[in-house]
Amino acid sequence: MIDIGVNLTSTQFAKDRKLVVKRAREAGITGMLITGTSALESQQAYHLATQHPGYCWSTAGVHPHHASEWSDDAAVTLRRLAEKPEVVAIGECGLDFNRNFSEPEQQAYAFNAQLALAAELQLPVFLHCRDAHTRFISVLEPWLPQLPAAVLHCFTGNRDELLHCLELGLSVGITGWVCDERRGLELRELMPLIPADRLLLETDAPWLLPRDMRPRPVSRRNEPCFLPHIVQQVALLRGENAAELADKTADNARRLFGL
Repeated sequence: MIDIGVNLTSTQFAKDRKLVVKRAREAGITGMLITGTSALESQQAYHLATQHPGYCWSTAGVHPHHASEWSDDAAVTLRRLAEKPEVVAIGECGLDFNRNFSEPEQQAYAFNAQLALAAELQLPVFLHCRDAHTRFISVLEPWLPQLPAAVLHCFTGNRDELLHCLELGLSVGITGWVCDERRGLELRELMPLIPADRLLLETDAPWLLPRDMRPRPVSRRNEPCFLPHIVQQVALLRGENAAELADKTADNARRLFGL
């Protein structure tokens, strides 16, 4: 099992990051990607990855929430990080019109700039889209022929959006959202539609703790060690063997990110 989305730089992990990684290993997680969401956190993600060689890797990007922080200096930082072997993708980048912490035009500008960087450096992109599908695709699609790979992390869209993304060749990351009996019902129905070679799994820890976990962690904090629960739920929804699904999605991650 490989967890392709862990926000290990979060302050929620400040007191026990090494234990979080230790628990992940003990739970059978064979690797994880630490998500970069700003220039600063991308540097932090890289340094954390270097502490666990061959087990942790990182991404370098500016999340749409931080798009207003995009600058020439940020671009230089991402470019420098992208030269490191531990950095395997550009992102988390994309559009988020659900909260609009940055203005939509700022988001689109930063997203386009990161796609250009990924195309130039021939790195995969780690994508974010929430309530912005049409604009997201309009920015992304022209770059797709120039990109080696792209994964839409933490997919929570509808059937039409999923089919559109698959038609364009994107891989899809699924989180514990699929375990949410309130918000995840539509997503559950979509699980069989994702081709086996385009499915990736992630916790997005410390966020999106699976709501159907029993017993629930006292801290209510998600961790990579809970990925097996997500694997079990997705396998059930797809009518597949959980162990085989874990192996297949791990193979997909290794191929897509060159791990």
